[in-house]
Amino acid sequence: MGQEIDLLINYPRTKRNVKERGATKTEEDRAIARQFGKDFFDGDRRHGYGGFNYQPRFWQPVIPTFQKHFGLKAGSKVLDVGCAKGFMLHDMLQLIPGVQVEGVDVSAYAIENTLESVKFRVKVADVRKLPFKDKSFDLVISINTVHNLEKKELMKALQEIERVSKGNSFITVDAYRNEEEKEAMYAWNLTAKTIMHVDEWKAFFKEVGYTGDYYWFIP
Repeated sequence: MGQEIDLLINYPRTKRNVKERGATKTEEDRAIARQFGKDFFDGDRRHGYGGFNYQPRFWQPVIPTFQKHFGLKAGSKVLDVGCAKGFMLHDMLQLIPGVQVEGVDVSAYAIENTLESVKFRVKVADVRKLPFKDKSFDLVISINTVHNLEKKELMKALQEIERVSKGNSFITVDAYRNEEEKEAMYAWNLTAKTIMHVDEWKAFFKEVGYTGDYYWFIP
């Protein structure tokens, strides 16, 4: 198994009012969000982002961390699973000249509204059945995506990431370390169907044979 490492340490953190969000979110809001359509990305804030727009301040500080940790260079092939509108892929192309990037997302809306710079590099696809050959990528990244599946399906997703990777991968998932964080996580959550204690996640990674690096999203 890989290592627990915060490769998003330079991603800007926003102050979150978890209690307020938990008090206002309903199961109907979660059902709408889990369709991953226009309502989730660019609709009312209750259903997701409330406007999902490109801002270089988010991913540009993170790309050098990925580059250093995984030795990315011209010719390196990178897959983003859950690429949404392609913001991270765009910044990777800007900051690592010659890198080769591809992205997949379950959302047809997100892919249709991908940045023009990466539009021909992305496609609608399901992480449980990635449309790539074995060992196609030097690095597979999936940020806050695979936890949107039920545990049994999540197992397939991680095994697919393993299959298409040459050995390097990095994922982040919703998690908690204590009861206070657990309460906050369930209040904050809109789309995740699998949320576990960090130790449960590690045991799960080992069980399914996931060998990549990983870290947690904890609001």
